[in-house]
Amino acid sequence: MWFIIVSIGLVLLFKWVPVPITPLMVIRYFEKDSPKILKHDWEPIENISKNLQLAVICSEDQNFLKHNGFDIKAIEKAYENNKKGKRIKGGSTISQQTAKNVFLWPQRSWFRKGLETYFTFLIELFWSKERIMEVYLNTIEMGNGIYGAEAAAQHWFKKPALKLSKVEASAIAAILPNPRKYKANPVTNYIASRKNWIMRQMNFYGALNYKTEDE
Repeated sequence: MWFIIVSIGLVLLFKWVPVPITPLMVIRYFEKDSPKILKHDWEPIENISKNLQLAVICSEDQNFLKHNGFDIKAIEKAYENNKKGKRIKGGSTISQQTAKNVFLWPQRSWFRKGLETYFTFLIELFWSKERIMEVYLNTIEMGNGIYGAEAAAQHWFKKPALKLSKVEASAIAAILPNPRKYKANPVTNYIASRKNWIMRQMNFYGALNYKTEDE
């Protein structure tokens, strides 16, 4: 009962209050051989380029504005792929990633996945899609010790997140699968290929409008 009360209280608190720090940030900071760097500058979504918002949707979760937290088709596709013994792929939505980033830890286990499902349900229930995106873009790991859009924009391109171009935004989105390994600037051939794919998807996806879903 206390867990339910506290968890709902935290979800309601972070509906309006910026998330100051996440479990992942703490874990990464104290990991062995990890650089003791923690760059995290919260910015309201109005100060984050629409290019970056659209780029992460195209890269991570193209049904973000349509689903209620879980993309069943993506989960089924990931399950079939993993069952065949291919490289492990996740079917996590942006909502699931946000729930994990803010409230949980990165370890793979059924227990953690169950908690992730619970918190995903809560944030989809109490937060708007715009708020989920705002929290996601302010807490996601975007480099070694770099968290959130503003810190990433300053680190990779020496500019505020609001000023990110489509090319720069797609480069940041391209490194999200492994932001501690890849660089958004300068890009490798692999990241350049992913970046170009994301840009094509952005052109196909079109304008981003949260109000359509909220209404």
